Amino acid sequence: MVEDPARGYLVVVDDFLGIYLKDQLAMGVVWRELARRAHRNNRGTQLGEVLAGVATAIAEDVETFRVIMKRVGVRPDPVKTGSAFVAERLGRLKRNGRLLSYSPLSRFEELEILTMGIDGKKQLWTTLRDLAGLGSRLPDIDFDHLIDRAARQRADLEPFRVRAGAAAFTATPAGGSSA
Repeated sequence: MVEDPARGYLVVVDDFLGIYLKDQLAMGVVWRELARRAHRNNRGTQLGEVLAGVATAIAEDVETFRVIMKRVGVRPDPVKTGSAFVAERLGRLKRNGRLLSYSPLSRFEELEILTMGIDGKKQLWTTLRDLAGLGSRLPDIDFDHLIDRAARQRADLEPFRVRAGAAAFTATPAGGSSA
């Protein structure tokens, strides 16, 4: 990376970092949209309150990530980011065991995928801080705070994920027995 005083930020010399950042931004958009959808689907519940905080934090993380990209001279790939947005929307069309309503499986899968994404986000911040060397190159970005916040989000969602999984997999199918 080379500092470009005319632009006021670092310029990426390594193409691999640029590709990685663009891919991760696309994934961040998927998780942001999923968190927003999960929040809407659980509004008015304790889970909905937790998801509101998680959705807000993920949206903030996506914006922080955009700032990091700008500072290192990587432009977002609108096709990749737009495709991720569309893919999340298309993912809503899959079968969930109910024709027209939210199912216990939908809730579990949303939470399962969100927790995977949050685990990935912790790894992302660690990778950028340590392996890509951005912790020293961008000392004003508090990677430790971002990692800790992701850990808290994961811990907040875990009891709900476990309950949702138990509810989804022990539910009695319509017209059937639980035996």
